[in-house]
Amino acid sequence: MDIFKRHEIFEIEVLEKLQSQRLLGSLVFGGGSMLRLCHELDRYSVDLDFWRIKEIPPIELYEKFQQFLLNEYNVTDAQIKHCTVLFEIRSADFPLRLKIEIRKEIKNCDFEEKIAFSKFSTKQVLLKALTLNQSMKNKIAALLDRNEIRDGFDLEFLLRRGISLPDLSQNDVIKLINKIKGFKAKDFKVTLGSLLASDMRQYYVKNHFSFLTQKLEALGRYD
Repeated sequence: MDIFKRHEIFEIEVLEKLQSQRLLGSLVFGGGSMLRLCHELDRYSVDLDFWRIKEIPPIELYEKFQQFLLNEYNVTDAQIKHCTVLFEIRSADFPLRLKIEIRKEIKNCDFEEKIAFSKFSTKQVLLKALTLNQSMKNKIAALLDRNEIRDGFDLEFLLRRGISLPDLSQNDVIKLINKIKGFKAKDFKVTLGSLLASDMRQYYVKNHFSFLTQKLEALGRYD
Protein backbone atom coordinates (compact mmCIF):
# COMPACT_ATOMS: atom_id res chain seq x y z
CA MET A 1 0.00 0.00 0.00
CA ASP A 2 1.47 3.34 -1.02
CA ILE A 3 2.08 6.29 1.24
CA PHE A 4 -1.04 8.27 0.27
CA LYS A 5 -3.38 5.33 0.79
CA ARG A 6 -1.96 4.78 4.27
CA HIS A 7 -2.29 8.50 4.99
CA GLU A 8 -5.95 8.40 3.95
CA ILE A 9 -6.56 5.62 6.48
CA PHE A 10 -4.93 7.90 9.05
CA GLU A 11 -7.27 10.76 8.12
CA ILE A 12 -10.36 8.57 8.54
CA GLU A 13 -9.09 7.28 11.87
CA VAL A 14 -8.55 10.82 13.18
CA LEU A 15 -11.97 11.99 11.95
CA GLU A 16 -13.64 9.06 13.66
CA LYS A 17 -11.87 9.73 16.95
CA LEU A 18 -12.60 13.47 16.85
CA GLN A 19 -16.26 12.81 16.13
CA SER A 20 -16.54 10.17 18.87
CA GLN A 21 -15.19 12.76 21.34
CA ARG A 22 -17.78 15.30 20.10
CA LEU A 23 -15.08 17.71 19.03
CA LEU A 24 -16.57 18.34 15.59
CA GLY A 25 -20.00 19.57 16.66
CA SER A 26 -19.18 23.24 16.10
CA LEU A 27 -17.16 22.65 12.93
CA VAL A 28 -17.77 21.97 9.25
CA PHE A 29 -15.39 19.80 7.23
CA GLY A 30 -14.13 21.34 3.98
CA GLY A 31 -11.25 21.57 1.54
CA GLY A 32 -9.65 18.94 -0.65
CA SER A 33 -9.77 16.16 1.93
CA MET A 34 -13.51 16.67 2.34
CA LEU A 35 -13.98 16.44 -1.43
CA ARG A 36 -11.82 13.31 -1.47
CA LEU A 37 -13.40 11.54 1.49
CA CYS A 38 -17.03 12.61 1.00
CA HIS A 39 -17.26 12.93 -2.80
CA GLU A 40 -14.42 10.73 -4.17
CA LEU A 41 -12.27 13.54 -5.57
CA ASP A 42 -9.67 11.98 -7.89
CA ARG A 43 -6.64 13.27 -6.03
CA TYR A 44 -5.14 12.69 -2.63
CA SER A 45 -5.18 15.45 -0.02
CA VAL A 46 -3.06 15.40 3.10
CA ASP A 47 -4.68 17.94 5.50
CA LEU A 48 -7.95 18.17 7.42
CA ASP A 49 -9.59 21.61 7.13
CA PHE A 50 -12.52 22.87 9.19
CA TRP A 51 -14.68 25.99 9.37
CA ARG A 52 -16.30 27.27 12.58
CA ILE A 53 -20.09 27.66 12.57
CA LYS A 54 -20.68 28.28 16.29
CA GLU A 55 -19.40 31.00 18.58
CA ILE A 56 -16.96 28.88 20.57
CA PRO A 57 -13.77 30.81 21.39
CA PRO A 58 -10.72 29.62 19.43
CA ILE A 59 -8.80 29.18 22.69
CA GLU A 60 -11.46 26.75 23.91
CA LEU A 61 -11.25 24.76 20.68
CA TYR A 62 -7.48 24.79 20.93
CA GLU A 63 -7.47 23.47 24.50
CA LYS A 64 -10.02 20.72 23.83
CA PHE A 65 -8.28 19.52 20.68
CA GLN A 66 -4.87 19.68 22.29
CA GLN A 67 -5.93 17.69 25.34
CA PHE A 68 -7.39 14.94 23.20
CA LEU A 69 -4.65 14.82 20.58
CA LEU A 70 -1.86 14.69 23.17
CA ASN A 71 -3.45 11.56 24.60
CA GLU A 72 -3.74 9.86 21.22
CA TYR A 73 -0.84 11.00 19.04
CA ASN A 74 2.54 12.68 18.92
CA VAL A 75 1.69 16.37 18.51
CA THR A 76 4.51 17.97 16.52
CA ASP A 77 2.95 21.44 16.25
CA ALA A 78 0.12 23.25 18.04
CA GLN A 79 -0.59 26.95 17.87
CA ILE A 80 -3.24 29.61 17.56
CA LYS A 81 -2.27 31.56 14.46
CA HIS A 82 -3.66 34.81 13.10
CA CYS A 83 -6.40 33.15 11.04
CA THR A 84 -6.43 29.53 12.17
CA VAL A 85 -6.05 27.07 15.01
CA LEU A 86 -3.38 24.63 13.85
CA PHE A 87 -2.28 21.17 14.91
CA GLU A 88 0.17 18.77 13.33
CA ILE A 89 0.22 15.18 14.52
CA ARG A 90 1.95 11.95 13.70
CA SER A 91 1.44 8.30 14.53
CA ALA A 92 3.89 5.42 14.61
CA ASP A 93 1.44 3.48 12.44
CA PHE A 94 1.47 5.94 9.53
CA PRO A 95 4.28 7.51 7.45
CA LEU A 96 3.13 11.14 7.07
CA ARG A 97 2.30 13.89 9.51
CA LEU A 98 -1.28 15.12 9.44
CA LYS A 99 -2.14 18.81 9.68
CA ILE A 100 -5.48 19.82 11.20
CA GLU A 101 -6.47 23.44 10.60
CA ILE A 102 -9.55 25.27 11.91
CA ARG A 103 -10.48 28.69 10.50
CA LYS A 104 -11.04 31.15 13.35
CA GLU A 105 -13.40 33.42 11.45
CA ILE A 106 -17.07 32.43 11.49
CA LYS A 107 -18.62 32.77 8.04
CA ASN A 108 -22.07 31.93 6.79
CA CYS A 109 -21.63 28.79 4.72
CA ASP A 110 -23.84 26.10 3.28
CA PHE A 111 -23.27 22.67 4.75
CA GLU A 112 -24.94 19.28 5.03
CA GLU A 113 -24.49 15.94 6.72
CA LYS A 114 -22.13 13.67 4.78
CA ILE A 115 -20.34 10.38 5.35
CA ALA A 116 -16.56 10.49 5.11
CA PHE A 117 -15.13 7.18 3.93
CA SER A 118 -12.24 5.58 2.09
CA LYS A 119 -12.06 2.40 0.04
CA PHE A 120 -8.89 1.66 1.97
CA SER A 121 -10.62 1.74 5.36
CA THR A 122 -13.57 -0.06 6.96
CA LYS A 123 -14.49 3.04 9.00
CA GLN A 124 -17.16 5.60 8.06
CA VAL A 125 -17.71 8.94 9.78
CA LEU A 126 -20.93 10.97 9.74
CA LEU A 127 -20.18 14.69 10.02
CA LYS A 128 -21.06 18.15 8.76
CA ALA A 129 -19.42 19.10 5.46
CA LEU A 130 -19.54 22.01 3.05
CA THR A 131 -21.91 21.56 0.14
CA LEU A 132 -20.45 21.24 -3.33
CA ASN A 133 -21.84 24.66 -4.28
CA GLN A 134 -20.10 26.20 -1.27
CA SER A 135 -16.92 24.30 -2.14
CA MET A 136 -17.06 25.77 -5.64
CA LYS A 137 -17.20 29.30 -4.21
CA ASN A 138 -14.37 28.55 -1.80
CA LYS A 139 -12.17 27.04 -4.50
CA ILE A 140 -12.73 30.02 -6.81
CA ALA A 141 -11.69 32.34 -3.96
CA ALA A 142 -8.66 30.17 -3.20
CA LEU A 143 -7.44 30.15 -6.80
CA LEU A 144 -7.86 33.92 -7.03
CA ASP A 145 -5.86 34.33 -3.83
CA ARG A 146 -2.99 31.89 -4.39
CA ASN A 147 -1.25 29.83 -7.06
CA GLU A 148 -1.95 26.26 -5.99
CA ILE A 149 -2.50 23.91 -8.92
CA ARG A 150 -4.68 21.62 -6.81
CA ASP A 151 -7.35 24.34 -6.72
CA GLY A 152 -7.65 24.19 -10.52
CA PHE A 153 -7.95 20.41 -10.37
CA ASP A 154 -10.69 20.64 -7.75
CA LEU A 155 -12.61 23.18 -9.83
CA GLU A 156 -12.57 20.82 -12.82
CA PHE A 157 -13.82 18.04 -10.58
CA LEU A 158 -16.70 20.18 -9.32
CA LEU A 159 -17.65 21.24 -12.86
CA ARG A 160 -17.74 17.60 -13.95
CA ARG A 161 -20.01 16.87 -11.00
CA GLY A 162 -22.48 19.40 -12.44
CA ILE A 163 -21.71 22.30 -10.10
CA SER A 164 -22.04 25.61 -11.93
CA LEU A 165 -19.55 28.41 -11.75
CA PRO A 166 -20.82 31.29 -9.58
CA ASP A 167 -21.41 34.75 -10.99
CA LEU A 168 -17.98 36.21 -11.70
CA SER A 169 -16.84 39.65 -12.68
CA GLN A 170 -15.00 40.06 -15.97
CA ASN A 171 -11.88 40.87 -14.01
CA ASP A 172 -12.13 37.65 -11.99
CA VAL A 173 -12.68 35.57 -15.12
CA ILE A 174 -9.55 37.07 -16.69
CA LYS A 175 -7.54 36.51 -13.51
CA LEU A 176 -8.67 32.88 -13.25
CA ILE A 177 -7.83 32.09 -16.87
CA ASN A 178 -4.45 33.75 -16.60
CA LYS A 179 -3.66 31.79 -13.45
CA ILE A 180 -4.75 28.51 -15.04
CA LYS A 181 -2.69 29.17 -18.17
CA GLY A 182 0.24 30.18 -15.99
CA PHE A 183 0.79 26.68 -14.63
CA LYS A 184 3.84 25.04 -16.22
CA ALA A 185 4.34 21.51 -17.53
CA LYS A 186 6.32 20.68 -14.38
CA ASP A 187 3.39 21.79 -12.21
CA PHE A 188 1.16 19.21 -13.90
CA LYS A 189 3.76 16.46 -14.05
CA VAL A 190 5.26 16.81 -10.58
CA THR A 191 3.24 19.00 -8.20
CA LEU A 192 -0.19 17.78 -9.27
CA GLY A 193 0.95 14.46 -10.71
CA SER A 194 2.28 13.29 -7.36
CA LEU A 195 -1.29 13.40 -5.98
CA LEU A 196 -2.91 11.47 -8.86
CA ALA A 197 -3.20 7.91 -10.07
CA SER A 198 -1.10 7.20 -13.18
CA ASP A 199 -3.94 7.35 -15.73
CA MET A 200 -5.23 10.65 -14.35
CA ARG A 201 -1.68 12.02 -14.21
CA GLN A 202 -1.13 11.25 -17.89
CA TYR A 203 -4.39 12.99 -18.82
CA TYR A 204 -3.46 16.23 -17.04
CA VAL A 205 0.11 16.22 -18.29
CA LYS A 206 -1.35 16.14 -21.82
CA ASN A 207 -4.50 18.26 -21.49
CA HIS A 208 -3.77 20.57 -18.54
CA PHE A 209 -6.98 22.34 -17.43
CA SER A 210 -8.54 22.55 -20.90
CA PHE A 211 -12.02 21.67 -19.61
CA LEU A 212 -11.97 24.36 -16.93
CA THR A 213 -10.54 26.93 -19.34
CA GLN A 214 -13.29 26.22 -21.88
CA LYS A 215 -15.97 26.67 -19.23
CA LEU A 216 -14.54 30.01 -18.16
CA GLU A 217 -14.11 31.25 -21.72
CA ALA A 218 -17.70 30.18 -22.49
CA LEU A 219 -18.89 32.82 -20.07
CA GLY A 220 -18.31 35.17 -22.99
CA ARG A 221 -16.51 37.78 -20.95
CA TYR A 222 -12.91 36.95 -21.70
CA ASP A 223 -11.16 38.63 -24.61
